[in-house]
Amino acid sequence: MTSLDKPTSDTDQSHRTDPQHTGGRHAAQQDAESKAVTEAALFEAFGGVRGMVETVLPGLLFVTIFTINKNLNASAIAALAVSLVLVVVRLIRRDTVKHAFSGVFGVAFGILFAKMTGDAKDFYLPGMLYTLGLSVAYIATAAAGVPLIGLILGPVFKENLSWRTRNPGRKKAYTRASYAWGFILLAKCAILFPLYWWADTTQFGWVLIALKIPPFLLAVYLTWIFLAKAPPPIDVFAEMEAEEQAEKERKAQAAAAVRDPEA
Repeated sequence: MTSLDKPTSDTDQSHRTDPQHTGGRHAAQQDAESKAVTEAALFEAFGGVRGMVETVLPGLLFVTIFTINKNLNASAIAALAVSLVLVVVRLIRRDTVKHAFSGVFGVAFGILFAKMTGDAKDFYLPGMLYTLGLSVAYIATAAAGVPLIGLILGPVFKENLSWRTRNPGRKKAYTRASYAWGFILLAKCAILFPLYWWADTTQFGWVLIALKIPPFLLAVYLTWIFLAKAPPPIDVFAEMEAEEQAEKERKAQAAAAVRDPEA
């Protein structure tokens, strides 16, 4: 019996010829890649670990110092100083500064409110109003069919607004994610605003700091779940580059035809 006549084992044959096995492995690989890309994009959009630190640190320093000495000026100066240091560090490292700058503006508005009223608790009021407005924006835009999270993440995924008309699966995922963000932030406001009226400054400050990260992480996790299960984004930048390349080739062919009409 020649080697060509020898029967192959069932295991070897199944691995060589079973398209279902190959297709399943390929689908699993694509799913893993999609989840990894989504995770990286979310970290880029929301600042990752450093962005969370830059969000929490100024407020944490403010409430810590105020708890110790009850001095509004010292607490405000310390919070503003650390915000500026975070911006300088990003500038030195040539990183994106949008998250650090947003922290500086948030601290500056908080100081302004607190100094105007003389109540250190009002240091947190601008951020609370911003959170409330953002929660309403997430819910309203999702209900209107233009989910805010899609407007934020579309450029990050290089799909811009293609998900609105060309990728209904991703539009559905963005809508769900926007509702998740909206209701999570609204629940956070439902806790903080009553406390703002009856808790003292130190109690309120520590509760607010404790609620900084967990709701954010929950919203990011749900967004990741929704998008990981959605169809992949349409890379409109790659499409535009392909169209430009095709246009260049057409012009080159037309120019060649003019130079050599007999070709």
